Amino acid sequence: MEALFRDIARLDPEAQAAYMALHSPLDEQGRYLPFDELFYRFPESMDITLAWGIIKSARRQQQQSLMFPRPPLASASFMLTPLIQRTVSQADRYATTHALQGMSDKVGERERLGYLLEGLIEDEAISSSQLEGAATTLHVAKKMLRRNREPRTADERMILGNYKLMQHAWQVRDQPLSLAMICDFHRIAVAGIDDDQYRPGAFRDTDDVVVVDQDGDIVHQPPPAEGLEARLQSVCDWVNACHDDAQRPEYIHPLVKAVVLHFTIGFEHPFRDGNGRVARALFYWFMFKNEYAAFRYIAISVLLKRAATRYGRSYLYSETDGLDLTYFIEYQCEVIGRAIALFQENFQRVARDIEECNAWLDRSGLNQRMSHRHQLVLQVARAGLANVFTITNVADRLGCSYNTAAKVLNDLVDYGLFRKRKAGREWLYSMRQRREIISDWRDVR
Repeated sequence: MEALFRDIARLDPEAQAAYMALHSPLDEQGRYLPFDELFYRFPESMDITLAWGIIKSARRQQQQSLMFPRPPLASASFMLTPLIQRTVSQADRYATTHALQGMSDKVGERERLGYLLEGLIEDEAISSSQLEGAATTLHVAKKMLRRNREPRTADERMILGNYKLMQHAWQVRDQPLSLAMICDFHRIAVAGIDDDQYRPGAFRDTDDVVVVDQDGDIVHQPPPAEGLEARLQSVCDWVNACHDDAQRPEYIHPLVKAVVLHFTIGFEHPFRDGNGRVARALFYWFMFKNEYAAFRYIAISVLLKRAATRYGRSYLYSETDGLDLTYFIEYQCEVIGRAIALFQENFQRVARDIEECNAWLDRSGLNQRMSHRHQLVLQVARAGLANVFTITNVADRLGCSYNTAAKVLNDLVDYGLFRKRKAGREWLYSMRQRREIISDWRDVR
């Protein structure tokens, strides 16, 4: 650094001022840009190496070391940029377990909110699979999950595995991270797809695993398989260590720490395939563990899938700039912020639907005849969150017996709200058109 400033000091005063004006971690628009987006912005008269060195110097002064105990991650660091701080604040306001409880109180109960937002869990499982190449459409995938249909293709098995993985991440949220847990996540995600290719739950033992871009060019060569378990154990130790004391210099907000965990799994690439799914699921697991329960309904992969190239590039920028994870954390926070906003919009829509449905039920007189289970299934249908219901699916979503779910659906048919039809050996239930329902009720009255 001293040599850098000595070189600048040799220049004339006007040139010195131009270089020193660059001494900021952010550009004039507040962006933390990588070298390949900055170098062409420098005046032609500037020495690019000197200009980049000035910016890097300013960044190092504000970066926080992540203090991983083993190389290569031992050199990893990040800077808490305004974008990251905004997203952290957003998560604290809208995505905590306490915030979710407040939403539940507003709509009446946690069970009702969970059922109405369940589709967002499906969205995450499906989109995470599509990021890895699954070609099944959203409609077909949701139909499979909601009907509990057995997967028919490798792509459908991938989606079902991801769905089970999201459920598992929630169930083990109180456990510490371990090598066994990482292997369990992988096994749940990929078992039965192509076991020879994926080797479910087994760490790679060769160095022939690489990450390639859309053109087939290698963009990431993971660290060697030798020492992999020791490095992953140090990641586990870091994750399990306490970093949530805001009074200490090693403090890291749980959201940032979860994103770093996501990065480390992608960077180490511990499995032959399926690393992205495991990395994203571990992000969710850590958020659940730290009382951000609303992330059950915040589908990040939906947005990552829309800009998969930027997702991969954020890894590359961090890796090629001395493991400055700010690029990756910033991109993830940008996506997370949008996902939280979409979650808020979905909740507001659900709340409006519940209010409108309750008002109509009161006017029709049906409210006194219907249990909360009837109302819940009706609200899901009215909101368009599901078009077809099966007895098995409703039993799973409501957490009740098959017979109870059958009674709920058949009652809705008897009330004139639903219709049913036979498809093979299964009954399918769907809501009638609103004008048909209102017309029938007017005729009855």
